[in-house]
Amino acid sequence: MRWQTGRESANVEDRRSASGPLIIGGGIGSVVILLLVVLLGGDPRPLLQQMQQQNGAVAPAEVNPEEDELAKFVSVVLADTEDVWDELFREQGRTYHPPKLVLFRRSYPSGCGSASASSGPFYCPGDQKVYIDLSFYQEMKERFHAPGDFAQAYVIAHEVGHHVQDELGISDKVEAMRGRVSETEYNHLSVRLELQADFFAGVWAHHAQKMRHILEQGDIEEALNAASAIGDDRLQRQAQGYAVPDSFTHGTSEQRARWFRRGLETGDMLQGDTFKARQL
Repeated sequence: MRWQTGRESANVEDRRSASGPLIIGGGIGSVVILLLVVLLGGDPRPLLQQMQQQNGAVAPAEVNPEEDELAKFVSVVLADTEDVWDELFREQGRTYHPPKLVLFRRSYPSGCGSASASSGPFYCPGDQKVYIDLSFYQEMKERFHAPGDFAQAYVIAHEVGHHVQDELGISDKVEAMRGRVSETEYNHLSVRLELQADFFAGVWAHHAQKMRHILEQGDIEEALNAASAIGDDRLQRQAQGYAVPDSFTHGTSEQRARWFRRGLETGDMLQGDTFKARQL
């Protein structure tokens, strides 16, 4: 993937040095003192800072040139999504409001609860931010056998696809059905939502290629492999030896790859209404 000459996004929040659980030492006495300071109207920050310094509660991020290069890559991909969706929304007479992307390590608070490395990348509609621990990309290589920079770009484009759904009001309509339909029916709606995000990732790739000629030989295969690697059927078979279709929430490997390819080939947002598709 040709990304090195692309611009970096101004919407990246690098929280890697602030990530991780806060560990307050000093026993119950320190906690009591901290509560008293708050209750008496004092500023707890100096005490927190002192406690952190004494106990090494939040370690500074280690210098990792390889990870910093990956952070730059993510920033460039995010900028590409901004350029594409800004143009596509403008063609429809709409205004695109790009999401923020938060880089973190281990764990970090989000508008949808605590983000953690184990949860993988996700989009939070509560604060309209994409969260990612860059260690996920290593997991893609080792656990999912889905290496490659364009596979990594697909992950970002998919999560931004959820933000596009949020901008268009699609996510709210699906969320409104929670509790009004059975769990199985809601899972089916979730699958359609996820497959549309895959389609939107393909739409991004289509237009990014037209704008900047980002694709190199093998890139499409990398993305299709990544989409297939995280299909519900494959993940369930790996975990338990069999698949339970009624519990699917993201779609099968074949479905995910097919909808991404459809977006890539057409570049037409109107071709991705997974909610009206008779066959997913």
